[in-house]
Amino acid sequence: MAIKDFFQKKRKYATIPSEQSKREIPEGIMSKCSECGTIQYSKELGKNFKVCASCGYHNRLSAMERIEYTLDEGRLFEYDRDMVSEDPLEFPDYTKRLAKSMDSTGLRDAVVTGEGTIGGCPVVIAVMSFDFLGGTLGSVVGEKITRAIETATQKQYPLIIFSASGGARTHESILSLMQMAKTSGALAKFAERGGLFISIITNPTYGGVTASFAMLGDIILAEPGARFGFAGPIVIEETIRQKLPEGFQTAEFNEKHGQLDKVVHRKDMRTTLTKLLELHTVKATKEASANG
Repeated sequence: MAIKDFFQKKRKYATIPSEQSKREIPEGIMSKCSECGTIQYSKELGKNFKVCASCGYHNRLSAMERIEYTLDEGRLFEYDRDMVSEDPLEFPDYTKRLAKSMDSTGLRDAVVTGEGTIGGCPVVIAVMSFDFLGGTLGSVVGEKITRAIETATQKQYPLIIFSASGGARTHESILSLMQMAKTSGALAKFAERGGLFISIITNPTYGGVTASFAMLGDIILAEPGARFGFAGPIVIEETIRQKLPEGFQTAEFNEKHGQLDKVVHRKDMRTTLTKLLELHTVKATKEASANG
């Protein structure tokens, strides 16, 4: 290339959007992956079950998004919709925080319960929301989950619980801790009746939820990369004064060490649940025929 040709050609440079053009872009149209930093259209991310197309990171879902992705046509007959927490200990600012979470999430507390179908099979389902006070286990969460378990026992429906929690709700002290025993006791009665309980761990699940119903499933599944345990890794390292192994408390690490049955990608979760429910239905039918 001649020198004159070099100067005659116009080079194309990337332009920095002006503040005006930035303001013209609708808020929420783009999403940035918190894991790898890839920017993608929010609409496309939603079509991909909110899983990053670049690195496979499973972004957090709201309770209603989870229900939409899981149940047939996203249809849920909701239980105990109007149940709300009170402030029995008069914990500072607790009522304000509850009101703020209600406004931001559209939920009444940190779990949605009800019944629907998956692959045509009726189920009772409970979906926790980390967006509501960190998905903490309080009196209402424990009561709603217990009632859902009791309904599944009565109707002889399989039970599915999606867990996402930071643990027990500090604002309710001992009343929160009591929910661990209450939900576990209800699950024991459910098991005695031969009920199928599929527990699904999502990111993150810690504290009293892990120490109770989340780890009592007949089948325990988890989404890729989901972190779960009782205490968090920082607390454990400070307690034992040792460096934890790579990937500690991730779903993959826990699967390798026998704490769950399978890590299931979000796009495959509904299909996996359908197969498990079909197998359970076939088994129940055969047992009923043999006893008849």
